[in-house]
Amino acid sequence: MKKLHFHSVFTGFAGLILAMSVFACTATESNNSEKSEDDEYTVAAYIWPSTHHDARFGDMLWPEGNGEWEVIKKGDPRFDGHYQPKVPLWGYEHDDDPEVMEKWIEAATDHGVNVFIFDWYWFDEGPFLESSLNNGFLKAENRNKMQFYLMWANHDVRRNYWNVHKFRDDTSVMWEGAVDMENFKIIVERVINRYFSQPNYYKIDGRPVYSVFSIYNLVESFGSVEETRAALDYFREETIKAGFPGLHLQLIALGDPGGEIVQQIEALGVNSITKYNWGGPHPEDYIQWGTESKERRKQWDEALSIPYFPNASIGWDDTPRFPEKGKEDVVHYNNSPESFAAFLYKAKEYSDAHPEQPKLITVFSWNEWVEGGYLLPDMKYGFGYLEAVKRVFKEDYNPYSEQ
Repeated sequence: MKKLHFHSVFTGFAGLILAMSVFACTATESNNSEKSEDDEYTVAAYIWPSTHHDARFGDMLWPEGNGEWEVIKKGDPRFDGHYQPKVPLWGYEHDDDPEVMEKWIEAATDHGVNVFIFDWYWFDEGPFLESSLNNGFLKAENRNKMQFYLMWANHDVRRNYWNVHKFRDDTSVMWEGAVDMENFKIIVERVINRYFSQPNYYKIDGRPVYSVFSIYNLVESFGSVEETRAALDYFREETIKAGFPGLHLQLIALGDPGGEIVQQIEALGVNSITKYNWGGPHPEDYIQWGTESKERRKQWDEALSIPYFPNASIGWDDTPRFPEKGKEDVVHYNNSPESFAAFLYKAKEYSDAHPEQPKLITVFSWNEWVEGGYLLPDMKYGFGYLEAVKRVFKEDYNPYSEQ
């Protein structure tokens, strides 16, 4: 309390009020700077912000006005016991509604998820599906209980990928993920001014974390690794001009670290690597999927000189998007909250074994209903997956001990 000794020089009511204000500010600063035991780990769940009507492309892509719920509701079982369509416990809520986000934030933080990673898009010289973040999360009254950061989902999109019912067999490219330098400068300004400036934007060593999905489309944007490095250096310089010590650039690891990918990562000055989900191939057995992903993680960890942040994935079932897919394309054996908890614990062990890096673990995902990976409660598992996170990070769960 030494910081408050100066209040004795004040007299009367005004001095008391000022002293109380300083105490409140000091307490707030302390709470923000000192992590509790619960916050030792950063558990960051991806948000696919598709369940609202997008002002730019909604009428064209999902004309019913409910975003991708239009496709999710049409999921159909492809084999006995196949859980389709997925049915949310809380109903078909819109993710750009601040009251919905308030409920999400409470559920997340109560169970040990303390960061949301928003998939963020830039197509046809403008943002796409941004309202979930702008109108939902950032207008939620409890938004400061939760941190967030962006993952630029700069992948191409074919016409029938997000609504096969409308576009049928049309596999032509609707949007390209690559951008030119003019658009990249607009992106940089928008990201820094709108999002990095938010007090609850997630940072590592004071540097805002910005994740990029595809290194391939990033390099394609600028034509070469050298020009891409120049573009990223521009981003870094603008971030520093905005008052931050720098930019933490994160990339999603796609495939394995073969070929020139590691050299490109080093040349671009990337700060860390993680996964969006465990990736393909997708075996029918969840335990096999997780075990193979651990092997890929080991390969990346050994190949890199920068942090690799582990990922825990819930499941994989994207059959609502692909009428021709069947049982062999769905991760369904041994797929349960209990199995997820075990692999989440393995991700925690990996973090503990790397004390030189922040204890960040990414999770697939908060609400990828259409791909079969979501923490949000549903009519089959209830709160099972959220309770799994809580057991691992807020309770004394240990799969090695006798139950």
